Amino acid sequence: MHQLTLAEIARGLADKQFSSEELTKSLLARIAQLDPQLNSFISVTEDLALEQAKAADARRANGESGALLGAPIAHKDLFCTQGIRTSCGSKMLDNFKAPYDATVVAKLASAGAVTLGKTNMDEFAMGSANESSYYGAVKNPWNLEHVPGGSSGGSAAAVAARLLPAATGTDTGGSIRQPAALTNLTGLKPTYGRVSRWGMIAYASSLDQGGPMARTAEDCAILLQGMAGFDANDSTSIDEPVPDYSASLNDSLQGLRVGVPKEYFSAGLDPRIAELIHTSVKELEKLGAVIKEISLPNMQHAIPAYYVIAPAEASSNLSRFDGVRFGYRCEDPKNLIDLYKRSRGEGFGAEVQRRIMVGAYALSAGYYDAYYLKAQKIRRLIKNDFMTAFNEVDIILGPTTPNPAWKLGAKNSDPVAAYLEDVYTITANLAGLPGLSMPAGFVDGLPVGVQLLAPYFQEGRLLNVAHQYQLNTDWHTRTPTGF
Repeated sequence: MHQLTLAEIARGLADKQFSSEELTKSLLARIAQLDPQLNSFISVTEDLALEQAKAADARRANGESGALLGAPIAHKDLFCTQGIRTSCGSKMLDNFKAPYDATVVAKLASAGAVTLGKTNMDEFAMGSANESSYYGAVKNPWNLEHVPGGSSGGSAAAVAARLLPAATGTDTGGSIRQPAALTNLTGLKPTYGRVSRWGMIAYASSLDQGGPMARTAEDCAILLQGMAGFDANDSTSIDEPVPDYSASLNDSLQGLRVGVPKEYFSAGLDPRIAELIHTSVKELEKLGAVIKEISLPNMQHAIPAYYVIAPAEASSNLSRFDGVRFGYRCEDPKNLIDLYKRSRGEGFGAEVQRRIMVGAYALSAGYYDAYYLKAQKIRRLIKNDFMTAFNEVDIILGPTTPNPAWKLGAKNSDPVAAYLEDVYTITANLAGLPGLSMPAGFVDGLPVGVQLLAPYFQEGRLLNVAHQYQLNTDWHTRTPTGF
């Protein structure tokens, strides 16, 4: 049963081929057996999962239906879950049990989804490799000596290893799309404001967005359907009708205008990945798409702008973790200042401290105009580039990452090298656009992804293109050896 997709699970439950309880028990046993190799879970919620599975079976017996009713999933461990540890991968929140459910958690639970656990992640979602977690690094199931990407690496590794069919992730600068590419998954970052951030512990509030991670575009459509929608509790949530994402999956791609930015194919891109991207372009051409070279001239400024804006927002958001109200508190503080300093110094890891320091510096008197304000102006230029491009094309296609997954520890001594792995993904966050990564082949036995970007609220178009591509390729069906 572990090889079934969400769509296949929905059909199997509807046809009474198996129950949600049977499926849940099977996957819990698989997690217990295989996850010690991967370290993809921080918490496994066995009791909750079995309780939800029994309730889902009862709802089906009473005549209810729904694609997510009885379907097993997991949540990245920054979505608050009532009464269950929500750690954000940090010592700071190791003892924190949320008193409420995040909107995403509540919506999926209402739809009947079964929560198997909370997945490992880079501490406070800060990282590109899932190596900064307080609970240890996550391993890539395609090669256990390599990273799975981050910060949603736990969700990615768990789904890629067939421990469960789908999981939630969050994307601040590529943290859904990048690990999806490095583990052979489909991952979607929705338009900013499409999915509620209420109860999602913040890294950078103007960039963070929750989204689905699964093996197929069809499954991402199902999971996004349950996650999306307006939420009055979130001031950045947009009151826009949610379409039926599954309804447009089989639309024709005839005449679809696909833009390929010339800036994507620079010296920093592995030439083998460039070749796979060109192969993907040809596949879409066979399906009727029209390819056009475009330009995103301000892309070169994206990384410096992002790594001013995101740390600045992080330094503000993480100021609430002070050892006073909740979370980690140091032993025997001498006074209030000592309490603040040692609680934060002991509770936060090195990468989080680095970004807090960078952000605090960028926001400080005398530097705000020189760094933060200038970065926000560059952000607007990047958005304008996309708006110009989307006057000419329907979607934009390119690589998700410049390289395949690297070895564990290979970039630990050079944080900037890890930051550069986000070069193709962060522009979507700066502009607030939806983006999707889908499997496109392998380099040295490691997966490679192709990224699609679309105008605001065009998630359905991204899912349609990815689904049609997956009907005509088999990259997404490959399974890592041993899993």
